[in-house]
Amino acid sequence: MHRRTRAALAAVIVLGLAGGPLALPAAADSPAVADCPTVADRAAAPTGRGPDTAALRAALAGLPDRDATAALIRVGGKGSWRGSAGVRKLGTDSRALEDARFRAGSTTKVVTAALVLQLAAEGRVDLNASVETYLPGPLPATFSQPVTVRHLLYFTSGIQPGTSFGDTVEQEFPHRFETLTPEEVVASGLAKGPAFTPGTRQQYNNINYTILGMLIEKVTGDSYEHQAAVRIFRPLGMRDTSFPRHGDPRIHGPHNRGYQLMGGKPVDVTEWNMSDRWAAGDMISTTRDLERFLVALFRGKVVPQPQLRLMFTVPDIPGANRSAGLERLEVNGRVVWAKTGSRPGYHTVIAATCDLSRTLVYSVNSTDAKGDGGPKAVQRFGIPAFNR
Repeated sequence: MHRRTRAALAAVIVLGLAGGPLALPAAADSPAVADCPTVADRAAAPTGRGPDTAALRAALAGLPDRDATAALIRVGGKGSWRGSAGVRKLGTDSRALEDARFRAGSTTKVVTAALVLQLAAEGRVDLNASVETYLPGPLPATFSQPVTVRHLLYFTSGIQPGTSFGDTVEQEFPHRFETLTPEEVVASGLAKGPAFTPGTRQQYNNINYTILGMLIEKVTGDSYEHQAAVRIFRPLGMRDTSFPRHGDPRIHGPHNRGYQLMGGKPVDVTEWNMSDRWAAGDMISTTRDLERFLVALFRGKVVPQPQLRLMFTVPDIPGANRSAGLERLEVNGRVVWAKTGSRPGYHTVIAATCDLSRTLVYSVNSTDAKGDGGPKAVQRFGIPAFNR
């Protein structure tokens, strides 16, 4: 989608009844630093035992099966392990490609958060400023309290999800080649009014990061996709990571087919126009590229201090467990920072301990990636990576 087209949000997102930008009080959700106070200063050599390879091999055994048609796993840190299983395409004997490209889903949000924090480090974005500072004009009058950039990063804005083609993959499937633009999604979400006062709750949804993508374009005068490429993908050598062009439903380059169970049978859902997910979930990548990104991010090579600390910080709100782009988890007694991503036919995870003693990236061709398949994949392919 063209930046110029998306810039028309100034005529969409800002359709409200009030005048100019609102004056801001102190940030309502004061962050509480957690677990990674010295990310850039820790020892380079990770500690701990190597991965539980027996558990990882057991997770891959039997593919393809009813839950997944293929899986690609990369474990690093103290020791490393690579594994893949399944088939490239159902009905054939073609082994799953270990270097396959796939829809990375909401792991895209980590890239978006990193871009915003880079701009904050450069003094071009104030995280405590109203979104209206960067996307001129007022939010709808129903938003009586200002929504800040920080609110969007932490999923505490109160902005409700926008329109979609359905609530299930089955409902969306007939519309998979149609285009639903980010502008339409954002406008419809804003029209609903806030779900809660900004800064008082944390509610995960895509619309926060869709707006952040628009903010990146407004501040840089460039497309979101190009900014991601020149600031992150190219410097890190992520040669196989990209975004679809103009609603292209295809995955270009080597890839394993994705399937969704419908009516008890697997249906090929590989080709799908994901333009409505955009900066919240439209990225295509590989396990190798995502591992490069994950390690570089945690080592402070993508986002500088002190902005990087915000990616290891959870807002001081009851029940909150998400930071700027990541999620704090406790797995087998250790703190893990992770992000999942699910698109029809594809489920992805990136995860690491703060000291990089254990890293995990996987892509699973789940047959119910947007439903029970995601949690099942985490239990089967994710948890064993942190057994010891």
